[in-house]
Amino acid sequence: MHGAGPGEMHGGVYVVDLARQAVHRTFEQKSDDIEWFGDEGGRGLRGIAFDGETVYIAASNQLLAFDGNFKPAGAWTNPNLVNCHGICTFERKLFLASTGNDCILAFDLDEMKFTWAMQIQSSDFQFRPAAFDPLGSDNPLPINKLHLNSVHCNEGGMHIAGQHTGGVLHYNGETILMSVQLPDGAQDARFFRKGVVFNDSRAGVLRYSGQDDGAEDRALAVPFFTAEDHVFNDPDATRMLKRGYARGLCVLSGTTVAGGCTPAGVSLYDLKGNSRLMTVTFTRDVREAINCIEVWPDQLF
Repeated sequence: MHGAGPGEMHGGVYVVDLARQAVHRTFEQKSDDIEWFGDEGGRGLRGIAFDGETVYIAASNQLLAFDGNFKPAGAWTNPNLVNCHGICTFERKLFLASTGNDCILAFDLDEMKFTWAMQIQSSDFQFRPAAFDPLGSDNPLPINKLHLNSVHCNEGGMHIAGQHTGGVLHYNGETILMSVQLPDGAQDARFFRKGVVFNDSRAGVLRYSGQDDGAEDRALAVPFFTAEDHVFNDPDATRMLKRGYARGLCVLSGTTVAGGCTPAGVSLYDLKGNSRLMTVTFTRDVREAINCIEVWPDQLF
């Protein structure tokens, strides 16, 4: 929750039953041991991923683990984990986008410790990976230049995106190149079918651009967005406190995705039909926003 103070809930985990349009709050965060600066600071829970029956959640500067009933199962910190956003699992590693220092960290799911880290250094949209030991003393400076917010891995490499990366970056283990260009301010970008899907938070839309059946472009408005409320020169910190801010995205099928918004809510989008199918709204309070969405695994039902 943006603007929350010490002692107040400033982050929560919700399970959304789309069939029943029901919302269940399973965990709430009231930690006093965070940075409270600005409207966002250390507030909120920013990323979620699953490994078997364990749920991993990023909480700004901490990685939390829970069982399927959301009983705490572990917590880890690292000085190089700064304002974490998106996370993902791949080949027994959990990768975390550390927004505050333009870094990607890897957490070994068997050794249960941070084992690898890389800072993305950039100049004039040329990018260079700088690997370092996350447990060492030679830590990179906390310069939030790219505002990384998503990381996804597959056999082809690591795909990274942020509000100021200019698009989706591809890391092949040696170099970082631009895979696809996106507008400044894009969030939650990921490859989908024969294109890319992402939240265009500044425009208040979920976008998909691809070449499935000819040229296929979609721009689906999120609930509550009003163009008059979002002026061009709004800083991102101000924009995310306004109704209609788009953040949080996951793929449900070959044609359907779910996206989050402010005030906190989740919508279902049919990209093939170019329509918003439904919206489940948690609250009307613009201080509460969705950060991330993921599909609940079958084994945890």
